[in-house]
Amino acid sequence: MSESSAFPAYRGRMEYFCLGCGAVYGIDELHYTCPKCGDVFLLRDNGFDDLKQTSGQTWREIFDARMCSKDSALRGIFRFYELMAPVVDPEDIVYLGEGQTPIIEASPMLQERMGGQRLAFKNDGQNPSASFKDRGMACAFSFLKSLIRSQDLDEVLAVCASTGDTSAAAALYAAYVGGRIKSAVILPQGKVTPQQLAQPLGSGAEVLEVPGVFDDCMKVVEYLADNYQVALLNSKNAWRILGQESYAFEVAQWYDWDLSGKCIFVPIGNAGNITAIMSGFLKLHELGAIESLPRVFGVQSHHADPVYRYYDQPAGSRKFEAVTVTPSVAQAAMIGNPVSFPRVKYFAEKYQAIAGDDAFNVVQVTEQDVVEAMLTANNHGHISCTQGGECLAGLAKAREAGLIKSEELAILDATAHMLKFIGFQEMYFENTFPPEYGITPKPELANRPSLVIEPAEKDRLSAEDYTANAAQAVVEKLGLKAR
Repeated sequence: MSESSAFPAYRGRMEYFCLGCGAVYGIDELHYTCPKCGDVFLLRDNGFDDLKQTSGQTWREIFDARMCSKDSALRGIFRFYELMAPVVDPEDIVYLGEGQTPIIEASPMLQERMGGQRLAFKNDGQNPSASFKDRGMACAFSFLKSLIRSQDLDEVLAVCASTGDTSAAAALYAAYVGGRIKSAVILPQGKVTPQQLAQPLGSGAEVLEVPGVFDDCMKVVEYLADNYQVALLNSKNAWRILGQESYAFEVAQWYDWDLSGKCIFVPIGNAGNITAIMSGFLKLHELGAIESLPRVFGVQSHHADPVYRYYDQPAGSRKFEAVTVTPSVAQAAMIGNPVSFPRVKYFAEKYQAIAGDDAFNVVQVTEQDVVEAMLTANNHGHISCTQGGECLAGLAKAREAGLIKSEELAILDATAHMLKFIGFQEMYFENTFPPEYGITPKPELANRPSLVIEPAEKDRLSAEDYTANAAQAVVEKLGLKAR
């Protein structure tokens, strides 16, 4: 068996590193925020320099060869094992088919509509629970499974706050691992789509609702994590961030490790995904697996835009302030006080130090922009969720501001499957958005079914006459011509 197809022998020397005070903690237990200063952690591998002894070209060849592996421990995000959580043994790796989601070039008509802009969607809605959150859960549950086994822990309750996607992913992976792991999710009452609510219920999780928005749910689970023995699965969990770095690795691999002239558009909610994506590209660059960093654009709705507001201030006098959110069709991004903002700031500074100030940008879009961009994408053959629509709207805003050139390739993060947010499409078509969304549907964009023959007429007619009459109504409706 070749080195590239065998499970890696390398094991890292990982530790928690606090972004606030620099305190370091071992990984023999779960940490979420620093006990000394309360800031968030990153996970770092003190053995990473050993990986640099292997050339970037060799790493590319190793990762490419693993794409053909039939070993489930190497088929998903862990084919980049050395860059992920290289302390987990193969028997603890949880694989449900996550990762390797396709990048689909935009249809010619959509590119034409975007003024000739080159663009593509990375369809992370094709992960097992239909969102990008599966990347982080695969890593977090693999480490949790390893921790339970190595320390012979009793039953562990996995808990998360969510607007939908996190709860679906956490409940799915908890149900698969089973055994000593049970799951509970805390959701904002009435602010999760029926499709997303059905997922944790179907996976058998304990689903608890609280009044308010995601930020209120997050405060509850943070209190639980600080005071009780639970495994927190929101993006405060640094293992989650590691798993989501696989998005960056896959983008690089899809384009044969050449990221020159490419821009990545990412919606910002709790800011874990954009953190992970920048971290992932930086790792590849440090290893020499890629020669240039792609530019990264964060996108926020004006209904939840604290990160945009921070970067919209002059560089020398920026101050981060949480915002009060208002309803958004990009529900997964409707977060006014993102947990991972310190990580965003940390990685953006490292990113810009290497690739220049224009390597990282944040743009703001309206709710009208978001929902209509989703409809536009899907009208041109894509399966974009509202967050993917947010990215397309962000691309339009970046073009308008002169931040991107037509010859650059924009890769848009469609974080979930469109069917999770299908209710917003229905609300647009039926013009039933509550006023607080600030969305005025355009009648010409509505698409509704039309009845071609009444049920009473079907009952009155013979089978032959019904077929003929219904077919004739279709002919008239579509303007068909006889052969």
